[in-house]
Amino acid sequence: AMNNGYRLESMQSSGMEQLSMNFNPSPTIGVDLGDTKIEAIVPDVDGRLLGGPNGLAGEWGHNSLPWAGAEDASAAPCYCGQRGCIETWVSGPGLARDHEARTGQALSAHAIGVRAAQGDALAEATLQRFEGRLARALAHVINLLDPHVIVLGGGLSGLERLLTNVPRLWGQFVFSGGVKDVVRTRLVRCLHGDSSGVRGAAWLWREAGGRR
Repeated sequence: AMNNGYRLESMQSSGMEQLSMNFNPSPTIGVDLGDTKIEAIVPDVDGRLLGGPNGLAGEWGHNSLPWAGAEDASAAPCYCGQRGCIETWVSGPGLARDHEARTGQALSAHAIGVRAAQGDALAEATLQRFEGRLARALAHVINLLDPHVIVLGGGLSGLERLLTNVPRLWGQFVFSGGVKDVVRTRLVRCLHGDSSGVRGAAWLWREAGGRR
């Protein structure tokens, strides 16, 4: 249900509902930066969600953080059994864990955002590390799928700064064949924020003909 909500949001936010399928638009990606985990979904070009034979399409958060550097050395275990998954870095708990590891301050992701906005240097540094990791993770998606739009949902999508700072950073990781070019993928926020999951559930119910 949540996935369908973000797919609907993606189409509305990008204006892609106006495009004819004759133009064969690239996928629109919905990314849920949640307070507990992250999730990404990939609609097919015919407007339907990709599922895949294993039901794993969109499990972007369970790939390793790409282009990891020294600041990413403290990879945390993931519930999937691996270590250093994207989800352990760019989810709400990942943001809070990184801040506590660097500062000793046990703060929620929301509190870190508030402190950064108030000029707290430690919180600002944490958010900059988060933005760098998110930029690398999304650049990986762009290199694979070259989407027109990436739509952020979930609690962390309320950090408006992500919409400007992350695209400024991802260009250095998006493949360009050695030629400097502007990355045309747009990063936008869900139209209905955290309500998208509820909207998706209602949409599924409607598509099922209102059956229980």
